[in-house]
Amino acid sequence: MVLMNATVHDRIRASVQETFRSGVFTVAFQAMATRCQVIFAADPATAKAFTRAAVNWVADFEARYSRFIPESLVSEINRQAGRAWVPTDPETDRLLALCHEAHFLTRGIFDPTALPLIQLWNWKATPPVIPSDDAIAAALKKTGWRKVQRAPGRIFLPEPGMSLDLGGIGKEYAVDQVAKLALAHGIQSVLVDFGADVVALGKPADGRPAWKIGLEDPNAPGQCWAGLAVMNQAVATSGDYVRRFEVNGRRYGHILDVRTGQPVNNGVRAVSVIAPSCTIAGILSTAAFVLGPVEGLQMLDGFYQAEGCLVTETGKHASRKFYEQVIPQ
Repeated sequence: MVLMNATVHDRIRASVQETFRSGVFTVAFQAMATRCQVIFAADPATAKAFTRAAVNWVADFEARYSRFIPESLVSEINRQAGRAWVPTDPETDRLLALCHEAHFLTRGIFDPTALPLIQLWNWKATPPVIPSDDAIAAALKKTGWRKVQRAPGRIFLPEPGMSLDLGGIGKEYAVDQVAKLALAHGIQSVLVDFGADVVALGKPADGRPAWKIGLEDPNAPGQCWAGLAVMNQAVATSGDYVRRFEVNGRRYGHILDVRTGQPVNNGVRAVSVIAPSCTIAGILSTAAFVLGPVEGLQMLDGFYQAEGCLVTETGKHASRKFYEQVIPQ
């Protein structure tokens, strides 16, 4: 475990780039298979201490919870499926409790046990392969958060072949925790952006009244269709316009509906959500993506302090107060 942590830490530290301009520090690095960026105002000593703490925390988090690292806790939980309980620490218990809450809030749409389905629908395969109905049915039998057994300090996946993937909540959770680290270091103005999942605290140091967050147009990648004015809020976007493949003219995205075992195919291309935390914003954006424009908007309108917009092939469907935070072009 020590060697594995060292490897992850070394990789992430080697990617760190720091810049300082007009009283603002920008720290960028690669972690969790995405580009991470933190922009903040602080004195040099505070900036150095916070940067070290933030990078170390993210490296520890990836080493512990990435399913792609064989020595991680998540990999061990998956290896012991159907065999034995696995010890957990208090932070892991909190993270799993968040998964349970997310599963409840989304009525089962969010399900961390969907890894057998994710591995079945390999959008990176060349050529892409459409799984058979029997294979999908077999994978569905290995999923189901309600099957997971938890107790303080331990977890057990009761069926062989069951497995966890915290990719649907991990990056957003990390954004929230790094923002809390900034506050703990006395930093009041900070933007944490991990792969377009964002928390913005305070006001930008340049005097603007709020942070501006651009929303990429899924129908014209590389361009923004809107900008949001955000302060003490989070923004997360879920979309399938990058990770996808086509077979016989039909489009298959990487976001799966765990109720059917199939990729979502409801015309939605991206969903952006504004919420009090990045964890909540990410959970809601993915759930709304799966539910579609009608049910997705109903869910967002019923969630306190959350607003969102679903971008489809033909238009945009926004919650009641979403456009109040859109910056006029």
